[in-house]
Amino acid sequence: MTLILQISDTHFGTERPPVVEALVELVARQKPDVLILSGDITQRARPEQFQVARKFVDRLQISRVLTIPGNHDISLFNLGARLLSPYEHYRRHFGPELEPELDLPDLLVLAVNTTRRWRHVDGEVSTGQIERVAKRLAAATPQQLRIVVTHQPVAVSRVEDMHNLLHGHAQAIQEWAASGADLILGGHIHLPYVRALHEADHALGRPIWAVQAGTALSHRLRHDTENSVNLIRTPAAGAPAAAIADVERWDFDPATVQFVVQEQHCLNRSGYGAA
Repeated sequence: MTLILQISDTHFGTERPPVVEALVELVARQKPDVLILSGDITQRARPEQFQVARKFVDRLQISRVLTIPGNHDISLFNLGARLLSPYEHYRRHFGPELEPELDLPDLLVLAVNTTRRWRHVDGEVSTGQIERVAKRLAAATPQQLRIVVTHQPVAVSRVEDMHNLLHGHAQAIQEWAASGADLILGGHIHLPYVRALHEADHALGRPIWAVQAGTALSHRLRHDTENSVNLIRTPAAGAPAAAIADVERWDFDPATVQFVVQEQHCLNRSGYGAA
């Protein structure tokens, strides 16, 4: 079994110190094997914000780390930097690869850079990116949980968030589902939820879920939610053959100054369960 911690929209520069410490404590307790940071690492893509973010990630001491930039990780006000070197500070602190991959015996994670220098907020996935990911998914083994990570969501839970949908999401969902994707992770809208995409579109033909993370650390809370993160577990040895993954949402509790379990979802090939 592999334990994955998904955090998103940390927005360093707006982080809440008690929440930072609570997340460090959660990691020490749960000991995840993999960290996925699904974009908007910083608030304004400033070098000092990336530096603080890097120190935080290092402090967690998680051996495998996969990150992607979000729209906030490209300079907003420095137009020269945005046009000529939009990922300079991101790459300096999180490495040159904008679309990293993680390949383990029970897990395949494929990251997609959905930011564009000509888009301020919206995200986009190109036909080339969709096809690249689909080809790699098709080469996965049956034992692997297959995860794709984007920053902007491929599915939303509220009509008000429709404008935040990833441009190209419909084609991406269809091709990635056909190629074997199990989960599509995202962030961006600071609203955590799990959505069964195959229930909304029966033509997909197989179970596939959108798993959204809220803002992990920022005071920029929305929709009456608290800071939250996701823990995702691949099936343990001896688990039922239909098992795909368990997804837990952990919310910050101001009363105890800790992250606590808020929701649990047991995802399987025959349907969808919530505990």
